[in-house]
Amino acid sequence: MSKIRLGSEYIPLTEDDMSKARLIVPFSRVAWFTVFLPFLAFVFCVAWSVFYNFEHSTSTHCQVYNFLPSVSAAIGHYRPQKDVWKTAIALQALLRTLVFTLYYRYYKEHVYKWAEHLSNIALIMYAIENTSLVTLSFWTSNENYAFHRMSFITFLITSFIYMFVAYYIMKNCLNIAKGSNDASLKWKRRSMMLNVICIVIACYFFYRHNKYCEPLVYSMFALSEYGVVLSNMGYHLTAALDFATTRLMISGNKLRII
Repeated sequence: MSKIRLGSEYIPLTEDDMSKARLIVPFSRVAWFTVFLPFLAFVFCVAWSVFYNFEHSTSTHCQVYNFLPSVSAAIGHYRPQKDVWKTAIALQALLRTLVFTLYYRYYKEHVYKWAEHLSNIALIMYAIENTSLVTLSFWTSNENYAFHRMSFITFLITSFIYMFVAYYIMKNCLNIAKGSNDASLKWKRRSMMLNVICIVIACYFFYRHNKYCEPLVYSMFALSEYGVVLSNMGYHLTAALDFATTRLMISGNKLRII
């Protein structure tokens, strides 16, 4: 008889259950798919904007030459880009609720008692980050600039807090064998450092663009924004390492975690 693990309890998985299983999927594939949805949508939006909306998507109040659109322009100003982006973000938001559930159970089972408040902070920041990503995607800068800007700032702040706290928990607060999560920690650290560096560089180029209106500076800001987006995706992709041995079993109308 096999067993299925839910939280800290083991529930018997009978042969009848196995025979009814319609699909068993490694969670690592789900994690990759969850990240690749917005990644492919992002690449599409930037490429389509450059090829078909170049003049408008790269123009600024400075009226100087630039060769890349900002993230906001690429994902939210033109069709079909914004429709593709909204669809990808809506789908990944639903899938990330499953990731949230897995981390909730993982923290509940493996985090030391004294660090439970940290796991709560990480989960809250994860949920707010996901929500703010949805709101900044569906309320674009040319439709509601104030709300889009607030959502974007919230996304950056909660994203950084989540990455830092989740990394700290994985490194210092788990009752698991030392070294078992080294690969995840390595990529979390690299993604987090790249994210912070790109945010600082983006702020510098944004200030310089508005202060001096130099050619190509806004493109450097846009390129830094891309780094922020991609490093964030890279961090969330480490869920594939954290739950490398986890599988999802779909049986009838039920979803089980094996």
